[in-house]
Amino acid sequence: NVHFRNLALHPRKNIVLSGGDDRLWKTWGFPDGNILLTGEGHTDWISGCCFRPSERCRYTLRGHEDSVNSIEFLPFSSTALTSSADKTLSLWDVRTGLRVYTFQGHVHSCNHATFNKKGDVIASCDSSGVMKLWDMRKLLPMLSIDAGPHPANQVAFHRSGGLVALASGEGSVKVLCLPVGQLSVLHGPGVEVRCVRFHGQDHLLSAGIDGRVCLWTWAQ
Repeated sequence: NVHFRNLALHPRKNIVLSGGDDRLWKTWGFPDGNILLTGEGHTDWISGCCFRPSERCRYTLRGHEDSVNSIEFLPFSSTALTSSADKTLSLWDVRTGLRVYTFQGHVHSCNHATFNKKGDVIASCDSSGVMKLWDMRKLLPMLSIDAGPHPANQVAFHRSGGLVALASGEGSVKVLCLPVGQLSVLHGPGVEVRCVRFHGQDHLLSAGIDGRVCLWTWAQ
């Protein structure tokens, strides 16, 4: 089975983008699950993927001291966010290819980082199960949650900004409700969960190392 490393949702269409250990990226129809496109070219597993109108390589972003585990764009901007096994997050200006800022605070490999819809908060997670929230405007830490000891593989904001989902290595999805500070656990097939994404108002997608994508109904 293919081990999924990342999922991304198209901003306007019902299309899911995935990357995995088979070195391929694929686009899938949602919710029927049909494969629409398959892309080749990578020489190792794909740790991150996202949709972006730039269709060709413009720059190679250099600066991390270990593997880059994720990359995401801040909507309607030229800013990219990366997470790395060097325990840091970085902001980049993709117009110039230069690093703008580095967030430090994780003590283990950072597996993923993402923006909320407003672009003023960043969520990140690491290999010890710690999730952190960062103030994008002040460039300071806001909150740290220990959801370990199993690795936290990916985080995702609900479009309301009030929920943050975490893909856990223990075989569950954990959801933090920010207004009340409550951490809930959604138990799935029991295999390591690698990817998680909210879809619309009421749905949550997760993918595990068994190659399956699970659809959860989530009502606030």
